[in-house]
Amino acid sequence: MMDWIYAGLGLIILLLAGDVLVKGAVNLSLRLGIPALIVSLTIVAFGTSAPELLIAIEAIADQAPGIAMGNVVGSNTANILLVLGVPAIMTGLKSSECNIRKTYIYMILATFIFIGASFAGPLTWVHGVGLLIVLAYVLTDQAREVLRHRKSGQSCMPCCSDADVEDVEGADADMQGWKIGLYLMLGLIGLPLGASLLVDGAVNIARTFGISEAVIGLTLVAVGTSLPELATTVMAALRRQADVALGNVIGSNMFNLLAIIGVASIIGDIPVDQQFLRFDLWVMLGASLILAPFVFLRWNITRGWGFVLCGLYAAYIGSILI
Repeated sequence: MMDWIYAGLGLIILLLAGDVLVKGAVNLSLRLGIPALIVSLTIVAFGTSAPELLIAIEAIADQAPGIAMGNVVGSNTANILLVLGVPAIMTGLKSSECNIRKTYIYMILATFIFIGASFAGPLTWVHGVGLLIVLAYVLTDQAREVLRHRKSGQSCMPCCSDADVEDVEGADADMQGWKIGLYLMLGLIGLPLGASLLVDGAVNIARTFGISEAVIGLTLVAVGTSLPELATTVMAALRRQADVALGNVIGSNMFNLLAIIGVASIIGDIPVDQQFLRFDLWVMLGASLILAPFVFLRWNITRGWGFVLCGLYAAYIGSILI
């Protein structure tokens, strides 16, 4: 019971710490004069991935790399099938309103690169450097793309996000300096604490019930770290602004593959369990390819599609737990 309490408490601390760290970092960067565009494409993206990153680092330190790998693979699958499926059931997602083809292609390429690296595993610092180089290229190219769209006066960005300060996640023009400092401190303290509690609890749960670390990472940890994305898309759906959800999920998945695994594999080698090579990596790829008609044919993700996505996710979870 205490292991479940530790895992739950760690998850709550992790999510809260990640949120306040993003707010603090964004407002500090804007106050220092860093352009809102750069903040949006780097600090916010990395900040919202901080829980996954800390979990990966903590898992490697605790000799439980299966949790690190499972968290990324499971989160990417959950982001597409669950995080898009639930709000689609509620109100539908107007995914036809934004052109995110280029970002989607980058995500698919990142997925293939990640799968290729996994089969050549274990993932080492060499793979990590390669993934981070790909990420740097993608960020640079998308920054140029956004600037071109801004100059041409188009309102729909390739990443489905505006570069204006008021649209940067967590930006608050009236935030006082002491509050920025407090947010940064709480975030920097809370993230490693939450990650440690969650990973320790998850590892003990896995060992108690004879469940592999990979399965715990794919289920408990992955769903937990996908909760911020789920909450965001649900709120967007309720506000009838869910047209941006698809772009946000695609961007998050790309960061998980390139940034999280890239940094984690530099810190320590990540062996790849045969379960991932046989099944889970291909489920992640299949879920990613499901989005193709919604991206290229501009289909809306209707309630019917929402039930399909959630049903596929339930079947996937059932298959790895049975």
